[in-house]
Amino acid sequence: MSDKEAGERLSKRLARQLPCSRREAELYIAGGWVSVDGRVVEEPQFKVSDQRIELLPGATPREIPPTTLLLNCPAQRQADEEEDLARRLIRKATHWGEDPGGQAPLKAHFRGLVPLLPLAPGEEGLLVFTQDRGVARRLGERGSRLEEEWQVEVIGSLDEAGLEALRSGAALPGQLPGPARVSWQSETRLRFAIKGRASGLLEPLCRAAGLTVVATRRLRIGGVSLGAVPPGEWRYLRPVERF
Repeated sequence: MSDKEAGERLSKRLARQLPCSRREAELYIAGGWVSVDGRVVEEPQFKVSDQRIELLPGATPREIPPTTLLLNCPAQRQADEEEDLARRLIRKATHWGEDPGGQAPLKAHFRGLVPLLPLAPGEEGLLVFTQDRGVARRLGERGSRLEEEWQVEVIGSLDEAGLEALRSGAALPGQLPGPARVSWQSETRLRFAIKGRASGLLEPLCRAAGLTVVATRRLRIGGVSLGAVPPGEWRYLRPVERF
């Protein structure tokens, strides 16, 4: 099949039609501003022939800044690669409909996502994916100094001495990264606030204290909370939020 029969790149056609530079055309397309026969297409390399190409109202050829996505990750039965989780769980259909960020999802937001501070098998809750090198650097270099908040649902009871064993890590000597703040939120729910990476440690800690763990959820990393995002959905990190 010849190039002519296969069609031409949408970016090339748009650049000639407007007219504008090829780079501007690529930015219009990646930004979700271009439709082909009434359907938005976000791939500059998309091949077109005699279709109707339209630029949507309000279009601007802006660079798409790197994004950070916060996923309410369901518990995984085994240690999945976070890249596989991103492919399965982060897509337009799973974007939280009440995301206060007001950002419309673009395919460009899902490319090159780097997973940070992974969860252990059986854990759920806040999982961070980013394209932003600054965010990756902060969570990589400062991850051991950031406070994480966890919610652990358990069966069993503890007296004050048992709670103190959880706070100090004495129930699991030498394993916790540092002392924790631990309190009961209800008869079956413990709240942990601990500086450092506690993933994979809270379930054996509670078990060593005589509790049966039902669920372990990460709710917050540093100053960023998951909020009301439902399980299996994600939201954007807002510009005002800082880890």
